[in-house]
Order: sequence, then C-alpha cells, then structure tokens
Amino acid sequence: MKVYAINGSPRKNKNTATLLQKTLDGVKENTKDKEIETEIINLYDLNYTGCISCFACKRLGSKSYGKCALKDDIQEVLEKLSQADGIIFGSPVYIGNITGQLKSFLERLLFPYLVYDKNLSSIAPKKMPTAFIYTMGAPEESMENYKAIFNSVESSIEHIFTKPKVMYCNDTYQFDDYSKYESTLFSEEAKATHRKIQFPLDCQKAFELGASLIK
Repeated sequence: MKVYAINGSPRKNKNTATLLQKTLDGVKENTKDKEIETEIINLYDLNYTGCISCFACKRLGSKSYGKCALKDDIQEVLEKLSQADGIIFGSPVYIGNITGQLKSFLERLLFPYLVYDKNLSSIAPKKMPTAFIYTMGAPEESMENYKAIFNSVESSIEHIFTKPKVMYCNDTYQFDDYSKYESTLFSEEAKATHRKIQFPLDCQKAFELGASLIK
C-alpha cells in the first residue's frame, strides 16, 4: 500500500509541509498494513509545465491514451500516483487560490483520465481516497470568500478519483520576524498567540484526517 502527499508549497518545513507529514503519520499509525509506504512529493523541486493541450492522452489506439505524454520531471510522479492507494494534496493559498505549481500539476494528473464521451467518464486506474489541506493567512470567518474556488478544485478531483476530505488551516503565522516586512494588516502578537494555541490542534486534526483516510 502506498499513500502520497503532494506539497504545493515552495517551503519544505513550514505550515503546509508540516500538516502533510502529520497526515501521513496518521495514515501509518492507523493501518494494519505493515508494508505501507508514504512519501511527500515537493512540487517546487521539480521542473514541469501545466497541460499543453497536445491531446496525446485522448488519441485512440496510442500508447499515450489515458496518460500524459509530456516527458519532464513529473512523468515519474504521475506513474507513481497511477498506482497509489491514497493521495493528499496540500497548498498555501495565494491570491485566493491554490498555488500555480499545484494547479499545473493537477492539470497534468487529472486531464489524461478524463474521457471525452457523453458522460465525461474517468479512466483512472484506481478510485483511491483523497484529501486536501489548505493553509492560509486569512481568518476562519472569511472562508466563505474562498470556498467556491476550493469547491471547483475539489470537484475536479472527485470526478476523477473520489471526493476529497478537506481541512483548512487559517490565520497562519507567516514570517519569522514581522518587523522586517510590510505587514501592518496583521498583529504579530495575535498571530503568534494563535499559532501557539491553534497550530498544535491543526496538527492533531491533520493526523486524524490521515487516520480517517486510510480507514
């Protein structure tokens, strides 16, 4: 059994990556499969583009039917995910949406499995469970402004695989030293207090998300 976490953040040890690792910890500690493998894939380590609309994945009778034909750094990743038993996506929110890096990745992952028939069928090899973790500086009370965009992303994943289990991490602590940045929109003291109290709870929620995903 293999479960992958896709880190759509440029940071490998901050909010998004930390929560993804906690989710994988929840997966590993709540399965009877001693052979289970987990891995975080950091998208910003890889050189690739979004879909180039070559339609090779739609060409009947070709070796590329149902597969992305572009040969770059994520070709191997896409092959791994085709045999995954679970995928957890994670992204910080930039300008009200997931990162461009993750958006491009989802184009390459999802589009080859989408069939241009009357039902817009999915030919994904597995209907594996999925989850999505969003991290953002915005407070929880402003979530209604974001959910329509997030729902669109989740709907695309659901159509190909399964409906993602979703977690939001709000009001994140963004800088090591707020005095070095123009950030008067925020109170560093309030942010620090919120992180001290809330982030451990979010880590536990991520762990529980992983546990529920594997069940």
